[in-house]
Amino acid sequence: MRLVQIAQHADDPDRAADFYTVLLDATPTARFDPPGLVFFDLDGVRLLLDRNAPSSLIYLHVDNVHETLERLDGVVDVATPPHVIFAHEDDRLGPRGHEEWQTFIKDSEGNLVGLVAFQRA
Repeated sequence: MRLVQIAQHADDPDRAADFYTVLLDATPTARFDPPGLVFFDLDGVRLLLDRNAPSSLIYLHVDNVHETLERLDGVVDVATPPHVIFAHEDDRLGPRGHEEWQTFIKDSEGNLVGLVAFQRA
């Protein structure tokens, strides 16, 4: 079994599509109007932006949370500054010998989005 799709609430699908285009550095893979659905491909998992979806807390892998926030300066509101959440002593939840950095931002629709990076300790 594998994850196929994540739905995220979007009051304004066009505004959300613009936001996620910048955040993901990718264009939508599909749009359906009506009913106002926007899809992005996240390495084989579909991200669906939909007026009727509930808000989801999604975590996106980035290479470096600090650099990503610099790139998104003025585009996102930072809800939680970057911080180390965990040091991986084994490979169960992340690469051994790496610290897991996280930061939380708000998207254009007010949803919380986690950004996660693994950096050698």
